[in-house]
Amino acid sequence: MTSLFELEKTGDVDQLTSLLAKSNSEPVRRRAADILGEVEAEDHEVLDPLVTAVQNDDSEAVRAAAIDALDQRHAVERLVAALTGEEVPTEGAEWARAEALVETLSADQPELRMASANALGRIGNKAGTKALAKRLGDPDPRVRARAARALGRIEDPRAVTALRKRLGDESVDVRREAADSLGRIGGDEALSALLGLLDDDSETVRRIAANSLGNFGSAKPLDALVSLLSDENEAVRRAAVFSLIELLSNAPGQQSHDLRERMVEKLSATDHRSVVDSLVDILDQGTQPHQRRNAAWLLGRVAGDDNREAAIRALASVLDDKDGMTAQFAATSIAEVGGEAAEDALLDVLDDPEASTDARAKAAFTLGKVGGERARRRLNEIIDDTDDEEVRKRAFSALSKLGGRG
Repeated sequence: MTSLFELEKTGDVDQLTSLLAKSNSEPVRRRAADILGEVEAEDHEVLDPLVTAVQNDDSEAVRAAAIDALDQRHAVERLVAALTGEEVPTEGAEWARAEALVETLSADQPELRMASANALGRIGNKAGTKALAKRLGDPDPRVRARAARALGRIEDPRAVTALRKRLGDESVDVRREAADSLGRIGGDEALSALLGLLDDDSETVRRIAANSLGNFGSAKPLDALVSLLSDENEAVRRAAVFSLIELLSNAPGQQSHDLRERMVEKLSATDHRSVVDSLVDILDQGTQPHQRRNAAWLLGRVAGDDNREAAIRALASVLDDKDGMTAQFAATSIAEVGGEAAEDALLDVLDDPEASTDARAKAAFTLGKVGGERARRRLNEIIDDTDDEEVRKRAFSALSKLGGRG
């Protein structure tokens, strides 16, 4: 049978909907629902099978996954209509749509309460805040989790106190959603609540807090995240690094400049290998341009002597990144690290016959900042031997900084 990974890559809707309806494996059905929420397909191919799964599947987890998949496709109102037998408005004033859904938040069927919570979060109107906060006490943890998530989407500060109370919920999913929503809403009370989790005995709770602190658009959580780099648990340390990257992305204007300076100062003083390893992972596996750009920028400034070579290898590997800003930050970071290891890596890229023009051109240009006599000789040879005009132009530029062609 074709793997779910392959079905996700190919977007085979027929196979995915068949697995959702007929597979005997609960994890397979749940994963099929997850994929159907994101697959590129016409709604008429996907929505009815998901609605059917919510109505008929024996597994609570599968039903929950199908509800979230409908939410992903902005079609959860269709499910509410199917469960209630009444049409739910999808157009018109947000407050009116929210008020219509509030009524179903107290329905007997938990799936309907979950769907309504998701829909209210998607609408994002504060008219739903009070009812959603009440549902944080719902007997079904799936409902509590989605109510917490919806409140984070709405970003109403009035929900902070109620969300704070759920940080001790028996359900990990509820705790995670409450913490994430507090990070989204922000403010001193939300920050105080999350900081209170950093000494929790549970590594899961500490990791949830670390992830949520990255949502703040200011430097306030910086010291807390740096402290987590000494956590005994690797997953917590890595979550802290990812959140530091998110802080860089979220901080506005002048705050971003100040935050970068403070972050570099603090991380340079720690010399934690987990920082470099996590930044390398973001460059290697990350899919979000803002994360990869900031990882490339930060890596060159916090690598330290012990991690220099690992950082340079990772940066050199993205000199031809399809995102031009990531590639440019990688080049400037290699120059920032400098030294013989940087020169070696750049010469390897320059001499790699499979490297792209962009990568070789950036390597040639950066050699002008970090290269020595060996680089000067090789750049001279490149100018005479290469047919690539862009590489030749960059080599000329680099040579001018290394004393010319003499």
